[in-house]
Amino acid sequence: MTTATPGFAQPIAPSKVHAKLAKGPGRIGMVAFAAFLTLGLVYAASQLVGDLSHVRTSSAFPFLFLGVALLIALGFEFVNGFHDTANAVATVIYTHTLDPHIAVVWSGVWNFIGVLVSTGGVAFGIISLLPVELILQVGGGAGFAMVFALLAAAILWNLGTWWLGLPSSSSHTLIGSIIGVGLANQMMHKASATSGVDWGQAGSVGKSLLISPIVGFVCAGLLLLLMKVVIPNKKLYEAPEGDAPPPFWIRCLLLLTCTGVSFAHGSNDGQKGMGLIMLILIGTVPTAYALNHAVTAQSSQDFIAVSHHAEEVLGHYVDPTGAVIVIDDARADVTEFVRSRTVTPRTIPAARKLIGEIADNMTNYKELKNVPEAETPNFRNDMYLVSEALRIIQKSGKPAISAEDAPVLKNYKAHIDDATKFIPGWVKVAVAIALGLGTMVGWKRIVVTVGEKIGKDHLTYAQGAAAEITAMVTIGAADAFGLPVSTTHVLSSGVAGTMAANKSGLEMGTVKKLAMAWVLTLPVSILLSGSLFWLFTRLH
Repeated sequence: MTTATPGFAQPIAPSKVHAKLAKGPGRIGMVAFAAFLTLGLVYAASQLVGDLSHVRTSSAFPFLFLGVALLIALGFEFVNGFHDTANAVATVIYTHTLDPHIAVVWSGVWNFIGVLVSTGGVAFGIISLLPVELILQVGGGAGFAMVFALLAAAILWNLGTWWLGLPSSSSHTLIGSIIGVGLANQMMHKASATSGVDWGQAGSVGKSLLISPIVGFVCAGLLLLLMKVVIPNKKLYEAPEGDAPPPFWIRCLLLLTCTGVSFAHGSNDGQKGMGLIMLILIGTVPTAYALNHAVTAQSSQDFIAVSHHAEEVLGHYVDPTGAVIVIDDARADVTEFVRSRTVTPRTIPAARKLIGEIADNMTNYKELKNVPEAETPNFRNDMYLVSEALRIIQKSGKPAISAEDAPVLKNYKAHIDDATKFIPGWVKVAVAIALGLGTMVGWKRIVVTVGEKIGKDHLTYAQGAAAEITAMVTIGAADAFGLPVSTTHVLSSGVAGTMAANKSGLEMGTVKKLAMAWVLTLPVSILLSGSLFWLFTRLH
């Protein structure tokens, strides 16, 4: 007997797979998973408590607020696990390469490893999409309203699409939520002339999200056709018979691709919640998390030296007319540049002055951990503004920085980012655990959709391998460039591409529903998050 997912026609399903899907996990596996989960939670909790032990406050409210905020943020990653991690195991389950529960655990382990080794580039790339004034005031009511609106909108849409068994994109959802908050903030504060959204960065992210499914469809189909020429083994292109596992070498290939997709997913998608968690930590307990206390005294001295060098280099791009420009509030001028992304005669002098002020303060403090509690938010904001200003200058080419000067500014920005754009190990562990738990709870609906409802025929070994190799390479490349892509869209479109290349036929009802989810995700998440942001700002 087969089981139908709400919203879909009854599939022609392989009963052997369904029998395996119906089985519960083994007792030994549950014990091992519980032990692993307990160790991870103990580690994360102990590290968090250790960090907070240095925070001095007369009220318990910030800690209670922090606990609720972290639960919601990890809830986003939990729901993310419903969708994306399940995609990685669909092919190995439907080709009988691994038993479903073993596949889920195996994928979870490699997701965990991927999260741990992630660089944070994707996390902070997403953060840079947010309105600068909300990031600078993340500890205030509007800042928290922003974070909660983003998370609530993403969770609601992801739960809805999961219930329908639709492999929706958590990446699309989160980006749409960010745009919604930015637009709502702009409409609510017209007088502030804020940019609302970094449309240049949003465009780069949007292109990666838009192109990745097309890449998945085309490349997976072409790879399957290439495999037929290079590896003329009929067994590879046949559907599994009964519940017997595939030949050894095919099984190794499928296991390798599942491992690669799981690892790539952890290193890319696992970062999406990390940036928001860091915003929560910075906003509630800035003393502990606004600045990277792991930066050594020697690195701090190096930072002072490269600051003066960067200050000198920027002097090459001050107004060539020689007009004297008096900068009273460097932070305000640099903030305006980051908002508008328009270079004025005041931009470079203001950036130079702010870099000098940061260097002078660092000279006085000697180490980041010595920055006074009251000064920590402002000191971090100054660093963040300078980093964003240099990023925008580099990306826009205005002013055009010479080949000799560019490495100096790049080195300075690296020092700044090391001090402000960091992710503690316990955050990575907590995110990995949330992803793993989400997969354990909600994997079946999405697995059935990917394995049965995209093509009219059963998934063959070669189709599974081609789809996962394409997804693994695409996600890995995006991670290297710090761009978020949708594991869901890349893999499901890859499966569709192999079905089309194999002339197996596509279940157009399912394809239409997937396309509808793809099209609706951005506008719905924009509307949801914008509305929630407006509501939350009225409540605080």
